[in-house]
Amino acid sequence: MRLPGRYSGVARPIVTYGSNPVLHRPCAPVTAFGKDLRRLVLDMFASMEAADGVGLAANQIGVDARVFVIDCPDAGGEDVVGYVVNPELTVLEPREGEPAEEVTEEGCLSVPGPYAELPRAFRARVDGVDADGAPVSIEATGMAARCLQHEVDHLDGTVYVDRLPEELRERLLAEAAGPSGQLPA
Repeated sequence: MRLPGRYSGVARPIVTYGSNPVLHRPCAPVTAFGKDLRRLVLDMFASMEAADGVGLAANQIGVDARVFVIDCPDAGGEDVVGYVVNPELTVLEPREGEPAEEVTEEGCLSVPGPYAELPRAFRARVDGVDADGAPVSIEATGMAARCLQHEVDHLDGTVYVDRLPEELRERLLAEAAGPSGQLPA
């Protein structure tokens, strides 16, 4: 699941909210595996790093494909690093002493700047495949579990602000747009 030199790809521009329809519709399942898909994953890691993010879905760089990358700490402070192609999300029951969900601030590279509190499951897992089509799973807690849920939302055409009350969503989008009234492309 890890790729050697995972940050050796080419950083691509991040698609912002409302600027490209690919961000607002479910992404197409990946059916072609191999070199081109590995290149996409490397470019996604590079794009995420260049934007100072902890996760990135393919549609955030304008690619209509069910793929995401993650490099995010879990509840214990351990980095969860990897990628999943055609992920299926499962929200997991908490283990003893864990909360079922956490309400913490969430942000998004496609809505640059503002953050908002949003409830997410504390423990989650994604199952899918790697760039060669071999099965992979990532199970995580805390912020990394939030990231898994956030990225799968992207692949389903939902940006985190879409989960917020309309008034708050509009305020955050206006904040992200800044004085010019336009989100950066």
